[in-house]
Amino acid sequence: MSVAITRAVELGVRRFCLPSAGNAGGAAAAYAAKAGCEVRVFLPADSGEAFFAECRAHGAQVVAVDGTIADCAAQMRLECNPNEWFDLSTLKEPFRLEGKKTMGYELWDDLGGQLPDVIVYPTGGGTGLIGMWRAFGEMQQLGWIGDERPRMVSVQAVGCAPIVNAFESGSEFASPVSNPSTSALGLRVPSAIGDFLILRAIRQSRGWAVAVTEEQWAEGQSWLASDAGLFASPEGGAAVAGLYKAVARAKVSSTDRVVVFNTGSGFKYPPSVHPRAPSSRT
Repeated sequence: MSVAITRAVELGVRRFCLPSAGNAGGAAAAYAAKAGCEVRVFLPADSGEAFFAECRAHGAQVVAVDGTIADCAAQMRLECNPNEWFDLSTLKEPFRLEGKKTMGYELWDDLGGQLPDVIVYPTGGGTGLIGMWRAFGEMQQLGWIGDERPRMVSVQAVGCAPIVNAFESGSEFASPVSNPSTSALGLRVPSAIGDFLILRAIRQSRGWAVAVTEEQWAEGQSWLASDAGLFASPEGGAAVAGLYKAVARAKVSSTDRVVVFNTGSGFKYPPSVHPRAPSSRT
């Protein structure tokens, strides 16, 4: 979001808008405040109060919308004249993705000029996964790596798994999910605009897509808190649960170097969404 707003401001933009499940809206509000710009954020009404508070603290105009991020996008299009407001929605402009690429470069740098064998990524809009995949292609063009690639793993919630459904059916595009349901708000994205790019990266990398239940991501979140010392978001718990499933299905071995992404803080979620006591696990 920093890259997107910085470049847009360079080009003369002063007013931004976007629909968000929470974190992107908070980031947009923060960077717009730093740039002295206006931003209007459309959030699902049932998002945690912390998401609203964060946006408002940075001076953003916040609009609560009944429904999902898709409903927020529809409301934004009604309220924000494109001649007056710059749309920061996922993949509606190029520079958020350019910023997301840095995750791939940081992995390469942190691992001493190598890439992991597996990357597990909780997937809503999926720009992080798409951005990393682009970065790996650039690294090969630069001569930093060969044609090796991490196996890309997309993790979604059972109640909202358009990418998983498309992957399992062999489809190039993902059909929207009707009545999506999950407390992992960042995964409650019924239709990802970059669906074909996500699926292409998964398949080209010989990766896979997996859906986890609410109980499974809660267990993953709990493990991160009790064993890793991280109070992660439900999305991070989902990624851990996806790794559990991969290990159980022998898709990941003990010799694989695996990177699991957590994409937010557990503090932003309502009190009802808390880690429970972990079960024993080897």
